[in-house]
Amino acid sequence: MKPRQRTAALKKFLDAKPGAVAEPFTAPRGSTPLALIYKVMGKMFAILSLRDDEHVIVKCEAQQVDMLHAQYTGVGHRSHLDRRYWICIDLNADVPVAVIKQLAVQSYELVCAKLTRKQQTELTAASAKNSPAE
Repeated sequence: MKPRQRTAALKKFLDAKPGAVAEPFTAPRGSTPLALIYKVMGKMFAILSLRDDEHVIVKCEAQQVDMLHAQYTGVGHRSHLDRRYWICIDLNADVPVAVIKQLAVQSYELVCAKLTRKQQTELTAASAKNSPAE
């Protein structure tokens, strides 16, 4: 895949998550978004860079962080977020696309698991309403 295609493909994948909302992040005096902050029920689960430096920041289990750092050179840390739970994945490095998608799904699921029962019910209802009838 060409570099910009990776970001576009991951954006499409994240947009398809039930209840996912992408909020553009723009520099204080800028007009072009630098990143998309993905949230579900108001809780962040991913940050997708829109700059030339293609990367995504996702949440993961604390015990996975060191393992992922050791396994892939493309996994690091690049934000103010807690480095025990948030990792940055370089989309042009050695991390396979399938692993990136798996980690994005896991991030989404970790955040959904922490939602209140009421929020989970609302998310399920909204997902059922928006899914195509069979």
